Amino acid sequence: MQYKPTIGLEIHAELKTKSKMFCSCRNDSLERHPNVNICPVCTGQPGVLPVINEDAVRKVIKTGLALNCQISEESKFDRKNYFYPDLPKNYQISQYYFPLCRKGYLEIGGKKVRIREVHLEEDTGRLVHPGGADYSLVDFNRAGVPLMELATEPDLNSADQARVFAEELQLIFRYLGVSDADMEKGQMRVEANISLGGGSKLGTKVEIKNLNSFRAVEKGIEYEIQRQRKLLQSGEKVIQETRGWNATKSVTVSQREKEQAHDYRYFPEPDLPPLSFTKKFIDEARKELPELPALRRERFEKEYGIEEKAIEVFVWNKDLGEYFEKVMSELGDRKLARLASNYMISDLLGLLQKASVAGENFRIVPEDFAKFVKLIERGEISSKIAKAVLTEMFSTGKDPSQVIEEKGLTQIKDETQIENIIKEVISENQKAVNDFKKGKETALQFLIGQVMQRSRGRANPGMVQKSLRKFLRG
Repeated sequence: MQYKPTIGLEIHAELKTKSKMFCSCRNDSLERHPNVNICPVCTGQPGVLPVINEDAVRKVIKTGLALNCQISEESKFDRKNYFYPDLPKNYQISQYYFPLCRKGYLEIGGKKVRIREVHLEEDTGRLVHPGGADYSLVDFNRAGVPLMELATEPDLNSADQARVFAEELQLIFRYLGVSDADMEKGQMRVEANISLGGGSKLGTKVEIKNLNSFRAVEKGIEYEIQRQRKLLQSGEKVIQETRGWNATKSVTVSQREKEQAHDYRYFPEPDLPPLSFTKKFIDEARKELPELPALRRERFEKEYGIEEKAIEVFVWNKDLGEYFEKVMSELGDRKLARLASNYMISDLLGLLQKASVAGENFRIVPEDFAKFVKLIERGEISSKIAKAVLTEMFSTGKDPSQVIEEKGLTQIKDETQIENIIKEVISENQKAVNDFKKGKETALQFLIGQVMQRSRGRANPGMVQKSLRKFLRG
């Protein structure tokens, strides 16, 4: 039997708010000193009352609108009861019956993935297990941090699709400014529900937790698909359970039998009022939406006609994309878009990455980068000189003309000077000369390279090629 994988994702993202979800404590889940951002509310002391963080609610609604969701006019919070050392109240305030957002979708690669709901809850604390110790420590800094949970319908059918979906979602969160969604820092976590069915029948669902990187999402799902397929092919049954991902061994491991909703004994949160949203409130939130990644891709392709690789760089690196648009505004010529983008995603991006590590600032104003592109387009500087000029511009913030003058990189356009260099190159490379005369055009490119190398990239490329052909044919 051919078994078809069916995959649904649950994605948690810590929201980027100043304070926690139900108290005024600082929202900083990365605080290294344990138990400093805590108060009686987020540590679950008797008699305290929670207060809803309005900014967190707005951020979830904006996310729902960006994902084509229906925004609930009426919503409320529920208690999810379970007992765990890092859950100080012994219950979590979440949303089960009336989430903020429902019935949305996100398109990836032409496939529409339905989103069942997006709801708001509070995060738990964090357990610390000292090496060699027979005890664990609890840090409540993260307890009560606003946590957005998104659940998809089981519309995905491969590990690759799941990874692409999670990556696109992270990008949307960042464009919206609702979460930094850094998986390495635990700000975004992915859980996958996987089943293998035959024909139209779905199989038994298994959940994988602890997927804390995009690689883990892809590899964890791939492993689980193969594990379930082997069980089914050997006549065994797949057990509904929760499994964890062991990144060291690249395997999933059983953790516990999967809980059902009734196991959590959900009931309405008695200490929080229900929420009501007017059409005006939702419309105002919709107006705050920025240009999202999918529209940005479409617009860059239409307006600039640049390669898909460059568009993806500008979409993922939003600041660089905005800088590119400022440069294009200075250039005023769509025909120069590819040239400008090529230097940005190769040379400039490399310099930016080095500067980021070193903590250096970016000094090249868009006007000067546009001048730099025009110099290349007019053939006034070679590709070799261009790299040197850009590096100096990046270090000093000077305009390209000033760099060229100060570094003695002015292009050689004197015909006699170029011809003298050509004569030297021809005399030293007779084999290449003979190859060219036998019809090998690649020999010409070699000789041009030798001339440019000898002139330290300063010889005018057009003049070099013209003069070189004249000498070789003469």
